Amino acid sequence: MRRITNILKQLAGPTHSVPGGPHVTIRHAVAADADALAVLAELDDSDPPRGAIIVAEVGGELWAAASLDDTRLLTHPFRPSGELAYRLNDRARELRRAERRRSRRAASAWPAAAPHGGSR
Repeated sequence: MRRITNILKQLAGPTHSVPGGPHVTIRHAVAADADALAVLAELDDSDPPRGAIIVAEVGGELWAAASLDDTRLLTHPFRPSGELAYRLNDRARELRRAERRRSRRAASAWPAAAPHGGSR
C-alpha cells in the first residue's frame, strides 16, 4: 500500500500550498490592474475578464482573477494557483449572492403601484 501511495505522489508531481497570511490579498480590481489582467489573460490563453473583477495577489503579483459578472476565472499557469483559484471563486460566489440579496431587498422596498382609475 505504501508503494502505491509513493507512486501516486510521484505522478502528481510537486505540490505547493498557497502561502497564507499577509502575502495573499483578495481584492476588487482597479484601473491600475488592467495591464496585469491582460498579461494574466494571455498566460491563461483566455480573454480578459469584463465587468466587476476580483483578483488574488501574492507578493504583489496577480495569480488569479474572477469576473463577478460572467463567472470567468483566470489563473497564472506557472504559479501554484489552484487552491488560490478555488478560494477566489468562493469569494466571487459570496459577493454575487450578496448582490442578489441586495437587489431583491431594494426591489421589495419600492412601494406598490397605485391602481389605475382610482377614485378621487
